[in-house]
Amino acid sequence: MNATINPAAPQYLPIFITAPGGTDILMVIVALFLVLAVLAVGLLFLRLHTLPERIAHKAHKLQFEIVAVLGLLALFSHMHIFWVAGLLLALIDIPDFGGTFNRMAGSLEKIAGVPPGKGADDVPDEGADAAARSENTVEVPPTVTPYRMPKEQSHA
Repeated sequence: MNATINPAAPQYLPIFITAPGGTDILMVIVALFLVLAVLAVGLLFLRLHTLPERIAHKAHKLQFEIVAVLGLLALFSHMHIFWVAGLLLALIDIPDFGGTFNRMAGSLEKIAGVPPGKGADDVPDEGADAAARSENTVEVPPTVTPYRMPKEQSHA
């Protein structure tokens, strides 16, 4: 067989046209670009999807676990309302009532002269017998009755 070029073909062929049996360079480049683009979009989607959880984790929020569960629900159920709820919950600062109450309890223990954290140890147990409780009881004086003026001295 004679390898002559068809007279109707142009003299110089573009780079994306390959010879028979040769490697198509353009197809390899496009395939690599497509794989990298799919991975990049997937990573972007995953970063956006975990945004509420990362916000709650950075701020050390009390509701971090709830935000994480809402993110998982949004991921597996494809209901975007869970993601929006998680984002709003991650941005809201819920007050820490436990810390305030612990500080108040610590102050009361300090005033009472009880070592910190030992105030609940003195509470009697419900199942304790009456004899053990009677040893620790304090005698309370009888109630004082109010003084009444006699009827002759009243200024009516």
